Amino acid sequence: MNVGIVGTGYVGLVTGACFSEMGMNVTCIDIDRHKIEMLKSGEIPIYEPGLKEMVLKNSRKGRLHFETDLACVLDSLSVVFVAVGTPPGEDGSADLSHVLSVASLFGKNIKKYTLLVVKSTVPVGTSQKVRQRVEEELERRGEKIEFDVASNPEFLKEGAAIKDFMSPDRVVVGVSSDKARHIMEKIYKPFQMSNYRIIFMDIMSAEMTKYASNSMLATRISFMNEIARLCEITGADVQKVRAGMAADTRIGNKFLYPGCGYGGSCFPKDVKALIRTGKENGFDMKIIRAVEEVNEDQKKVVFRKLQQALGSLKGKTVAIWGLSFKPETDDMREAPSVVVANLLLDAGANVKVYDPIAMDECKKRYLGDRVEYAKDIYDCVQDADAVALITEWKEFRVPSWERVRKAMKGNVVVDGRDIYTPAEVQSAGFDYHSIGR
Repeated sequence: MNVGIVGTGYVGLVTGACFSEMGMNVTCIDIDRHKIEMLKSGEIPIYEPGLKEMVLKNSRKGRLHFETDLACVLDSLSVVFVAVGTPPGEDGSADLSHVLSVASLFGKNIKKYTLLVVKSTVPVGTSQKVRQRVEEELERRGEKIEFDVASNPEFLKEGAAIKDFMSPDRVVVGVSSDKARHIMEKIYKPFQMSNYRIIFMDIMSAEMTKYASNSMLATRISFMNEIARLCEITGADVQKVRAGMAADTRIGNKFLYPGCGYGGSCFPKDVKALIRTGKENGFDMKIIRAVEEVNEDQKKVVFRKLQQALGSLKGKTVAIWGLSFKPETDDMREAPSVVVANLLLDAGANVKVYDPIAMDECKKRYLGDRVEYAKDIYDCVQDADAVALITEWKEFRVPSWERVRKAMKGNVVVDGRDIYTPAEVQSAGFDYHSIGR
């Protein structure tokens, strides 16, 4: 089967690589010529474990191709996946201009039945707009060519995207015809051989499922962060509370870990978009609004703990361990580290940072030269008054506290992810602060 993927960002590139891994002939299309040239020469513009190896392997085997013009390859494709960006506006609405641009190009150039699949995260009702745009272009041409539109939202976790795609817990597909359903079954069957869980539904329900799923996970995170704040006030231990809750099979343990807030490309954007969708339909999403408010405030918790422990921050040096919004990615979109660093800088502190992967991203897009970039975790804490853990990378889990204590000028440790044992850190001579304990 010949498959086209429009957009070579995180979702598009992972999708194209994984489809080609299963033997499909895949063409990834992007209007960014520089990015396409990079991919053709074997350079991968994003960091995701296992992705580079998969892209290089399937490119060499002739199953994965890169082009800049959808029109030139459309005749050879049976299905086209739309995986372009839908960045949020200030009001939380998704920018659909790129999605609709692909729909226009598709309508202007199809010559035979082709399935257009919206994989980009889009508000409920977007696929109807996509269908309408294609129909308008066909009408301008005076052509009546059969086509279908489907919705196939992605549920990839950054840092584990290859595994998620190759062994999905479920694949959600919204279709409006048997023909589209048959094509999507054929595409995804190789990924479901051991546990066939492809869930078909109407298109609008598929679009809603994406937002509802991510907003539910975000809700669990914000809920636990509120419980953690209350635990600190009352004297309870949130980790013991979490264990007691997780033992209830109706609740489970996923996304119940307290911390310094969620970030990334999905949760913040999808929560905002769901709030916006409710507003556009005259419905106030009260719980989801609270989820967002709690998270925005939670990102400031580490700063407040540093302020409480150090008093005036002016002239103080604070080390930050971890910059990406989560481990195993260089993605810093909506990352708590950016909020903490900016608050520290505004308060007159000197900030040193270290991250195994995201240093270049941080310097290029977020904090520039306003912070000092360290070569490793121990260089980062040299002469620091305090250290704050923001991202729980594996190499931060078991530091030599003796070595850290000797390197630091002060003794304050703020554990923004509750990964350390309080007694162990305190016995090494530190003034230890965590979330909800």
